[in-house]
Amino acid sequence: MIETNRPAAVPAEDEPDLLRDQFKQLLRYRRLLGAGVGIGLLGGVYLGISTSDTYVATADIVLRAPTDDPFNPSLAPDKAINIGSERQVALSSSIANEAAKKLGVTSKDFAGLRSGLQVTNPPQTMVLRFTYTASSPKEAATRANAMTEAYLLKRQESLDVTRDKMVKGYQDQRDPIAKNLDDLVKQINSMPAGTGRDAAYASKTDLQSKVNTLNGNIAKLQALDMSPGRVTSPATPPSGTDGPGIPMSLALGAAVGLALGLLAAWVRLVFDPAPRSEGDVARALRAPVLGYLPRPKTGGGPLLAAGEEDPRLAEEFRSVAFRLAYDSRFADRRRLLVVAPRGSSETAAAAAVNLAASFAETGKDVLLIEADLRTPVLASQLPTGAGRPRWSQSTGGQAAGGHSAAHGESDWPDGRQLVVDAGESGAFDLIPGEPVRNVARALTSSRATRLISEADSPNSTVVVLAPPVLSYADALALVDRVDGVLVVCDPRAVHRSDLSRIRELISGAGGTVLGAVLHAPLPGEKRGRSGRGGKATGSDAPAQASRPSAPQPLTRQPDQEHRQAEPEQHIPGDGTDTVALRTVRMGRR
Repeated sequence: MIETNRPAAVPAEDEPDLLRDQFKQLLRYRRLLGAGVGIGLLGGVYLGISTSDTYVATADIVLRAPTDDPFNPSLAPDKAINIGSERQVALSSSIANEAAKKLGVTSKDFAGLRSGLQVTNPPQTMVLRFTYTASSPKEAATRANAMTEAYLLKRQESLDVTRDKMVKGYQDQRDPIAKNLDDLVKQINSMPAGTGRDAAYASKTDLQSKVNTLNGNIAKLQALDMSPGRVTSPATPPSGTDGPGIPMSLALGAAVGLALGLLAAWVRLVFDPAPRSEGDVARALRAPVLGYLPRPKTGGGPLLAAGEEDPRLAEEFRSVAFRLAYDSRFADRRRLLVVAPRGSSETAAAAAVNLAASFAETGKDVLLIEADLRTPVLASQLPTGAGRPRWSQSTGGQAAGGHSAAHGESDWPDGRQLVVDAGESGAFDLIPGEPVRNVARALTSSRATRLISEADSPNSTVVVLAPPVLSYADALALVDRVDGVLVVCDPRAVHRSDLSRIRELISGAGGTVLGAVLHAPLPGEKRGRSGRGGKATGSDAPAQASRPSAPQPLTRQPDQEHRQAEPEQHIPGDGTDTVALRTVRMGRR
């Protein structure tokens, strides 16, 4: 196979791609979108029904200010009339009382009479628009005209009262002066000629001037045009209802509901901790998504996908294997660590097995190491057979002699090596896991290190399966020797913070996340379960399976070479059974 130094990197995404990705993510919340559209349709139905028997009639009035010369433009009407105050007067109870008297409305229906009226003022005009809403077209027009007439009548009365008060005030000022003038005239007629008569004539002239001024003011007020305004367009019975109709109401309701649903979906997307796309996973891990496993047609099934009726799964694993083979970070050492974030390792085990088969199909000597020593299951679920290993180094001699055990090392790896028949893909070797007394000592033993170093042999590849990295620290103990890590996860069952933490833990231990393989929820799992809380989904394993195995006697029984793991797979808990693997000293990883 031709190797290249071009690593599989996260593809750069421009803004249109990100927007397109976010829009696709919004479409995932179909329930919120459907609820928004449903609420909008209900609102549209209510609007259409409530306005189906509603009629609106409109009448316009142009207001006029009192003037003695209507053609004199020296005084602007908007300066003499406060249109806002006039609008409030039109809506007052006094106008409604006057209209009620004309219409014969009783006091019981007086509130309903006022509630149907709306008065508006078009901008930059001296027009008051009376809009009345009623249940029949004739009633709407009649009441709108009655309101306008009542308003004009009240405004006329108000202007007349104001003028009469001013005229009376001028008259009250004039009458005493006129009386004094009459008395002074009588005195002048009886006075002889001389200085006194001349002074009396001067007083008479002053009094006469005042009387003439007051008479002029009274005459001016009496000559004013007191018209309050005129009706420019009387109300007529409307020909149709005011509502938009049922079809238009439904369309408007659906549009508004869709907008509300999109807004709710966007808010849900912003606060959703789970990655909803391959781009979110790639950004959290800072590594590409190498593949997305298709949903199996039937639940469960064998670990090996080769030879199944649905070839999509096997082809997807082959695609992942080829992408890894062309990544220089993996091709240089040919060591791959397959882990899951938390919860079940079932899909991670299937990925490790099928990747081993895919590498074997390309002519590589593949060794699959089951480093899950807590609940090993591969030996019982794979078609294995006894045979002499093809590897240059054997770990059996060190374990068989018992010399290592004397120094306190664990019983794994014990030299047992199986050959897995992968059908047309060929065969690969399997080092099955076994429950041990001390998992930390077994994973960090010199025999495990020598076993992993088999990848240094020409044309060889080592794939290691480890427990979930956030539930146990077992995977971190292997990172310094198997530095290429492949994360297998369900994007809807893990948080973005979990993926970022996995990347930080692996990078801190000296490893590199080569990529991720995504899959759909396992059969029996609830969609959207985040996996937090330590409870496995879709598992019937007993509670004691989530704890480390009880210590076993050091003496190996004769039939232990051929024993198989229990068929149930342990699904780890919330990490309370995690044990410390080793103490990292300064200068060592």
